Amino acid sequence: MPQTTSLLVFDLDGTLAETAGDLVATLNVILAREGLAPVPLAEARKMVGAGARALIQRGFEAGGRSIEGARLESLFKDFLVYYEAHIADESYLFEGVGAALDRFEQAGWHFAVCTNKVEQPSVRLLDALGVRHRFRAICGQDTFRVAGAAISKPDPRALLMTIERAGGLPHRAVMVGDSRTDIDTAKAAGVPVIAVDFGYTDTPVAHLGPDSVIAHFDQLWDAVARTKNFV
Repeated sequence: MPQTTSLLVFDLDGTLAETAGDLVATLNVILAREGLAPVPLAEARKMVGAGARALIQRGFEAGGRSIEGARLESLFKDFLVYYEAHIADESYLFEGVGAALDRFEQAGWHFAVCTNKVEQPSVRLLDALGVRHRFRAICGQDTFRVAGAAISKPDPRALLMTIERAGGLPHRAVMVGDSRTDIDTAKAAGVPVIAVDFGYTDTPVAHLGPDSVIAHFDQLWDAVARTKNFV
């Protein structure tokens, strides 16, 4: 692969890092306060990935209740307070992330994060995991606003604006994610997408039409080399 100034844009939860333990622990604190039973990690893992609001709603649904509006917003704020205090109690980077970033960096690549996690906890998590400095942009569900409305995945503008903030160009970028949301976002933005098969999804990512699927970060280099932008 030649020297480039190209950009890899990563999803965060379930792609760069295993974060379900801390997210679900926080969810269960909120559920307990509301008199609902905790959701086991194995069951709740597939609920993760669409942001904290969606996780809270799915947790309530598992307990036979629904929540929305002002009450959801109140619990969302409580969720963030607790979660940020326990941002990396159990979270860790997936095996091979560091080595993959090293290899791409040595070839002149830059990196960004485009997540539906709120920006500040995303920054804090990556800082706690020791890799914040490696990303030219860390963009969350509240980073971009258009006409007063937040722009987040699967809106392709979230990815395109992340690429712009990181100093990249869409035709020289690749998205790496773990879910339908990531794949749909990248396709709508006209950006190739590589899916990891160990993340947070209730549908096998191979069924969702990514350009490639990898089972370990040591496969990322070859997967990127095969994409239409970099052959």
